[in-house]
Amino acid sequence: MEQKITAFNNVLELVGNTPLIKLNKITSNFPGNFYAKVEGFNPGHSSKDRIALHIIEEAERKGILTPGDTIIETTSGNTGFSIAMVSIIKGYECILAVSSKSSADKIDMLRAMGAKVYVCPANVKADDPRSYYQVAKRLHEEIKGSVYINQYFNELNMDAHYKSTGPEIWEQTGGTITHLVACSGTGGTISGTARFLKEQNKDVKVIGVDAYGSVLKKYHETREFDPKEIYPYRIEGLGKNLIPTATDFDAIDSFVKVTDEEAAHTAREISKTEGCFVGYTSGAAMQAVKQLAADGEFDENSIVVLIFPDHGSRYMSKVYSDDWMNEQGFFDTVNSELEQDIQYVQ
Repeated sequence: MEQKITAFNNVLELVGNTPLIKLNKITSNFPGNFYAKVEGFNPGHSSKDRIALHIIEEAERKGILTPGDTIIETTSGNTGFSIAMVSIIKGYECILAVSSKSSADKIDMLRAMGAKVYVCPANVKADDPRSYYQVAKRLHEEIKGSVYINQYFNELNMDAHYKSTGPEIWEQTGGTITHLVACSGTGGTISGTARFLKEQNKDVKVIGVDAYGSVLKKYHETREFDPKEIYPYRIEGLGKNLIPTATDFDAIDSFVKVTDEEAAHTAREISKTEGCFVGYTSGAAMQAVKQLAADGEFDENSIVVLIFPDHGSRYMSKVYSDDWMNEQGFFDTVNSELEQDIQYVQ
């Protein structure tokens, strides 16, 4: 008898349709119900799989990308991994300009996926020729047959989430969602998702999460770029020292800022309370919810969805390293003792 094989043709068919998981222990003292959209279930372990596949397939459809071309992008790590993954399947070369703030784990993963990586200093201005924005632009100009994805200023960044993440959340909550809490870096995830949700129900409240040292929150409130807001911070993939056009500030109701230290501790707390091994920005989103709950944002009828953008494996040398946490001064008076969870049997 002929056997029927059930299989996916390649990893790209696994992009999207990530699960919505109820948060129980970490939110037990908050009114309302809280759910995480866990993007680490994508094959590239982050929400960036969605934009990489969408943007590249749109470029193919328009004839901008042809076999043998080179794809170039700026990335804090996750988008680069996703682009490298798509490039492998579709047969493109991949060159990535990466911020030095990206973890060593992320950079090693990019190289393992066949990408050529340029590591650029993080704490320089966006128009500095050494910044990863300018390095990517230069490489694009120098390399014939290259396409620059330019996620920070690419409308398709939002479009990917408008067509996938937003509809998924709406369907998964049965249209009952009252709040969306998501980190904002390029702004594509929060903007595209927000646009779709607000088209279904204009009363859905969309709250962006920003970092101290980033310009996004103040720009949202004043529509003025204030360079005095900029200073170094440690969270990857969150906040910006420029204003990305891939962010629809009108679709976002408000922003909350979180600290590097609290976001790091909260990422660890998610892993130990919910059994969900998530990244630094997921800790930032959860920390924002803690602050919002303390300010009385939620009530018993709130249906709150947080987007957890990526997987904790990307941060083994950072937030999940006791040595790194200690070097940053993140083990404060409450967490002064390094956890002794390993017993060596002699």
